[in-house]
Amino acid sequence: MTYKLIKNGNLMDVNGGTTVENAAVLLQDNTIVGVGPIGQIKQVDDAEVIDADGGYILPGFFDSHLHLTFQVGSMQEKILTPFSMKFYKSISFMRKTLDAGITSVRDAGGADAGLKAAVEQGLVAGPRMQISINALTTTSGHGDSWNLSGIDTTTPSYPGMPSGICDGTEEVRKKVREIFRAGAEVVKVHASGGVLSPTDHPEFTQFSQEELEVIVQEARFRKNLKVMAHAQGAESIKNAVKAGIHSIEHGIFLDDETIELMLENGTYLVPTLLAPVSVLETPNLPDYAMKKASEVADIHRESIAKAHKAGVKIAMGTDAGCFPHGTNLRELELLCDIGMTPMEAILSATKVSSELLGWEDRLGSIEAGKLADVIIVKENPLTNIKALQNTDNIQVVIKDGIIQKDIRVGSAIVTSN
Repeated sequence: MTYKLIKNGNLMDVNGGTTVENAAVLLQDNTIVGVGPIGQIKQVDDAEVIDADGGYILPGFFDSHLHLTFQVGSMQEKILTPFSMKFYKSISFMRKTLDAGITSVRDAGGADAGLKAAVEQGLVAGPRMQISINALTTTSGHGDSWNLSGIDTTTPSYPGMPSGICDGTEEVRKKVREIFRAGAEVVKVHASGGVLSPTDHPEFTQFSQEELEVIVQEARFRKNLKVMAHAQGAESIKNAVKAGIHSIEHGIFLDDETIELMLENGTYLVPTLLAPVSVLETPNLPDYAMKKASEVADIHRESIAKAHKAGVKIAMGTDAGCFPHGTNLRELELLCDIGMTPMEAILSATKVSSELLGWEDRLGSIEAGKLADVIIVKENPLTNIKALQNTDNIQVVIKDGIIQKDIRVGSAIVTSN
């Protein structure tokens, strides 16, 4: 039984929206056992002391929408890179995600059961994962990367990664079952077109409402799992919400009717505001991607601002993989730009995201009894949310009670298990 005592810090209480000065957090193995002013914490003689040095103590962040097994590059690079390279590269992507203070993620497609197991068994360092395996998509849909040249750049299927392409209710039903068989913990579906796909548009509706209902039925009744929908056009979002889908990813073209439906159904929104912004910043992408990103960037911000003002539940997700891993927390500044306060943005990346994933009983806040996912930030993010974008300001990262990063001792990687 080992103890760690974090002291001399300012504790950010995401439940009360306040900051507790001169606070301490006591960890026993992988569990938080004491939180509050230092004088109220049980004294443990042999505890390892972590001096926050006046920094800010926060729960480990969530990214509720990313892709740990790829990072966007040129089409030539995609075609010429050996298939197995993606697994080796993901080791670096996961390391950068942890170094940014993100200890829990929902992978929106690409991470398989083996990657999750490698992290859980301590073979590699990485965030805690909820995986969707592969996204369901229609033929010629957002996940079908067949190009007009006739070259198909869709990521190939392999054992543990079924193809996601399916059409019609019976194919959809079978495909959900295949995804479950591969170890999916959440179902991902492309209900609309997207920015990076070659033969569609964000406003194109793909699966019918009936097909989406079958997906939800299979998820709920067979595995009691939730469904997340890449849905960008208004019609696709409405279809998804009416079908009972748990969260809308991106939500670019939200209208008043759609927002009202989301409020009535308690549907979460994961905006990924950084996604189209990052496309416009990335060199060597196809012209069709740049054109679509340019079309939707302003509309996207306006839609999310409207949803936030109306009270839609917003969880932070970034679509990392569509831009470099480790830069995820730029999303918090963009959330503030659409009207969130810094505390609301932090809540979206902690408490709200933990609720989205169904992990609120063990993560998302610093409370006794919860898992010991804690970070220490040098600068107050409530007065400068942009400070979180600099990973040097994320000084300590603890996941499951294990120090994953501590730059105070000059080492970005202390241990992975």
